[in-house]
Amino acid sequence: MKIDKKLIKELTNYLDEFNLTELEYANNEIKIKVSKASKAKHQTQNLQANEIYKESIETNIKSGKEIKSPIIGTAYLAPEPGGKKFTEVGKKIKKGDTVMIVEAMKTMNHVPSPFDGIIKQICVEDGSPVEFDQVIAKVN
Repeated sequence: MKIDKKLIKELTNYLDEFNLTELEYANNEIKIKVSKASKAKHQTQNLQANEIYKESIETNIKSGKEIKSPIIGTAYLAPEPGGKKFTEVGKKIKKGDTVMIVEAMKTMNHVPSPFDGIIKQICVEDGSPVEFDQVIAKVN
């Protein structure tokens, strides 16, 4: 039996044209199946790998110690607008180091770290409101 290259080429063009990953053609004499590696399959694998990585990071963050806001107010990450931040993700801190300021009723209240560690996550934006006992940072 002779292979019809023109038919195979036409079927592979249909894969792209109709966004298919597999196509089967049959008549009385022949049966042809064409397929291609799906980009979606690779993207799905990449997404799954990213999800596993993200979950491991989230687990690592959840396993850390939490620093909570002692009062209701507005959180500031630096002592003044445009100033150097008190701390950043990845920085080592010691017990008593200022993590941020929470302003309440025009009073700037320094929030000290209750323990030594490394900042894993800062949970509030600069200038955002915070509630009493809200997690403002996580430390490992």
